[in-house]
Amino acid sequence: MGPAGAADAPGSAGLVPQDVPWGPPSTGTSAPPQGAPLASSAAAADARNTGPDADPPADPPSSRTPTRVDLPALPLDPVGHVGSGPPTYEAEPTALPPADPDDLDDLVADTVLDGARYGASTLRAASVRGDSARFRGEPRRDALLTARFGTGEHALVLVAMATGARATPGAHRAAAEACHWIGRAVGRSHARLAEDIRAGRRGDLKSGLHRLTDRSLGKLRASAAEQGIEPEEYAAALRCLLLPADPECRTRVFFGVGAGGLFRLRDGEWQDIEPRVLDVPGEPVVGFGSLPAETPEGDRLTMDLGIPTPPSPYEPAPEPPREPFRFRASVARPGDTLLMCTGGLAEPLRGEPELCGYLTGRWSGPTPPGLAEFLADAQVRVKGYADDRTAAAVWEA
Repeated sequence: MGPAGAADAPGSAGLVPQDVPWGPPSTGTSAPPQGAPLASSAAAADARNTGPDADPPADPPSSRTPTRVDLPALPLDPVGHVGSGPPTYEAEPTALPPADPDDLDDLVADTVLDGARYGASTLRAASVRGDSARFRGEPRRDALLTARFGTGEHALVLVAMATGARATPGAHRAAAEACHWIGRAVGRSHARLAEDIRAGRRGDLKSGLHRLTDRSLGKLRASAAEQGIEPEEYAAALRCLLLPADPECRTRVFFGVGAGGLFRLRDGEWQDIEPRVLDVPGEPVVGFGSLPAETPEGDRLTMDLGIPTPPSPYEPAPEPPREPFRFRASVARPGDTLLMCTGGLAEPLRGEPELCGYLTGRWSGPTPPGLAEFLADAQVRVKGYADDRTAAAVWEA
């Protein structure tokens, strides 16, 4: 994960911090004392197997010293928190959000957990209310949707997660709506999307998913207008992952708008692969960037007094700037772990190296964790980070 994981040396916070040999099963005989040389154990075994009916001697043991690769590491034991100290809030939920007896469908569960296995990938997903919301009795602002569209090898799995705007009463509803709108849009186009993924049509995928995302978030803005509130008060950051069920296709597609993180655990190191928003190339032009040196009529511009120009009464007021669309299509390798998450987990992953090291040790094993194990790992707390956490991880066989 860049500075937090990729630059660490073996044994540091970014890598598995232990090399524990996998011992043989007990046979009922006494084991040699701890620290005894391997040659002594081999000699004792030879002495017990002498005689006319003894098996022919095996090849002499190699004198090569076992390496890190030869000695599989056991996963780290689960912990409650990492970092400089325990967080301020309690580890378990305290207060429930207020409920309206006439609108019980508006209630949001504290925790959501899901998982599946298709093709060469195993999916684990969880959304957990943050420590701060648990203490204050506020609903979870994060929403999570996992859905399969289609059947057999032509199926397409969607993981969508959204985070509502902070300090707004309808944040949890906006996040849920964003997931539902993008789910409907992807579901109606899943056959074409699955075919584009298998065929590697990156340009078609990016433009098509951009349109679907804009339409979904546009419906949020329309819903805000119907409620008579400002669009920024009923908005959400949206992040999605598309996983084809075809075992021969290892292309994984990420797209979305807003804050969060996209990470990859490969060869024991975290990589931050969040798509970057590129700067606009070329020289500054009128209306964007710096002012030109002079007007087309030749008048030089020598001073900018910083006085904003009032909007024209004949033109609609400009909309607030929107978050850029992010897209990434990559081919997974066997052994990779791909992690998509909201800002509640992305921020501590980027800010606390010990969390990177802990998840490396937990998620680098030969098999993916179970649902309960994944939930415990995803909600390991870090002091100073108390927001909701939503995470979806994909393990490649």
